[in-house]
This record gives sequence, structure tokens and C-alpha cells, in this order.
Amino acid sequence: MDITPLIPEDRQVIDSYGPGRFQIAGITYTGPVLVFPNAVLSWDVAESDDVFSALDPATLGAISAANPAIEVLLLGTGAKTEFVRPSLKASIKQSIGLTPDAMETGAACRTYNILLAEGRRVAAAMMPV
Repeated sequence: MDITPLIPEDRQVIDSYGPGRFQIAGITYTGPVLVFPNAVLSWDVAESDDVFSALDPATLGAISAANPAIEVLLLGTGAKTEFVRPSLKASIKQSIGLTPDAMETGAACRTYNILLAEGRRVAAAMMPV
């Protein structure tokens, strides 16, 4: 019995990730990305040791503009988990209506795929490892 969830072919499944890159729906992307169920965008944030130094509600504008609306926002923080400062978390919640869930990028990739398979409206804003 096959218990693999059926994911529609037009969905952006994260196939793999590695140093500086992601492979999503068979296409390789370098640098930070925003992944939606129906699209992948380059994420225009600076890569640095402080993952959240360039993160503000403006850098997540594509999340709030998504159609259909996103209900879960994952933040992939690179090789290690970084926690979002409470003030930044509140600012993001106020501006786009979502509270981000931060985790290391590998966990964000796996969580995104699981939520996508469940049919959830999920987005992942991810820094590469």
C-alpha cells in the first residue's frame, strides 16, 4: 500500500537544499528564496551572520500579497536555528498578519513539504545553509 501523499504537479515541492542553493520542483535556485505553493521568488535580503538583520515587514511584502492568502509562514534561518526577536515578531504580525515560525533551513524545508502535502497555504522564507 502506497501511503505517499499526492501533491498536485503544479506545486512547488522542495526537492533538496545544500550550501548556497535549493532545488525546488526540479529547478535550482541560489541564495535566499521565498517559496509558495504555486511560485518561487528570489528573496532580496542580505545574507549575514545575523539572519534577521535585514528582515523587516517590507522584505516580506510578497507574503502579504500572495493569492490565495498564506496561513503559515516558516523562516529558514540557515544552518542553525535563530529565534526572532519579540519586537520583530510583533512587527511582522502587525504588518502581514502572520507570526513567523523560525527554524534551521533543513527543518523549514521538511515542514514546508509536509504542510504543502496537507493542502495548507504555507510559505517559506529561507536563507541557504
